[in-house]
Amino acid sequence: MANKAMHQGLQALYVALDADVAAAGPICQLSGRCCRFKEYGHTLFISRPEAEVLLAEGIPANATIDAATCPFQIDGLCTARDRRPLGCRVYYCDARYSGTGAALSERYIKRLKELHAETDVPWEYRSLHDFLLERK
Repeated sequence: MANKAMHQGLQALYVALDADVAAAGPICQLSGRCCRFKEYGHTLFISRPEAEVLLAEGIPANATIDAATCPFQIDGLCTARDRRPLGCRVYYCDARYSGTGAALSERYIKRLKELHAETDVPWEYRSLHDFLLERK
């Protein structure tokens, strides 16, 4: 990532978000619904810096690139756990957490936008699939 301040800020944002999610205590049911976008009716939107971090190490060799699924889910497991974007970090299928997850998502997207402004990085927020298609 060209902008060091953005990269450091993004990493700090992820640490803070992970702490807030852990404090909320959602339970991962290991269902894989978070990665099966089309089947469960959601789209993963990410910012360009998040895409740069996520895609820096490439995608798994046997990954499927389509808008229906996440290419980082292989055999039911996330292969990009440490570098996953905000949308992945906040998403849990735990019904008790849904309102909390939505509030955290809103708060941290706002913080992500503020980080963009502070580091003079233009705001660009698109689907993961759009960023993947750029790499082809």
